[in-house]
Amino acid sequence: MATLLHLVFGGELIDPSHNEFKNIDEIDIVGMFPNYESAHKAWKARSQATVDNAHTRYFIAHLHRLRDEENEASVEGQAQKT
Repeated sequence: MATLLHLVFGGELIDPSHNEFKNIDEIDIVGMFPNYESAHKAWKARSQATVDNAHTRYFIAHLHRLRDEENEASVEGQAQKT
């Protein structure tokens, strides 16, 4: 079974109604995880730890979706076909 990498990251947003970080230099990289279950556990823990700050949000990025070598459009160095 393939490893489906997930990245958990977050930080303070300019406005809680938008997903734009206030300072990208201060983004908190929680870590990379080999499956969604472990990424969700880390996301939930970090999100709950910052629940008192309405401007702070954490996200799970599905890195495995960014590159699928079986799909020609996602092979490195090739432009995506539309």
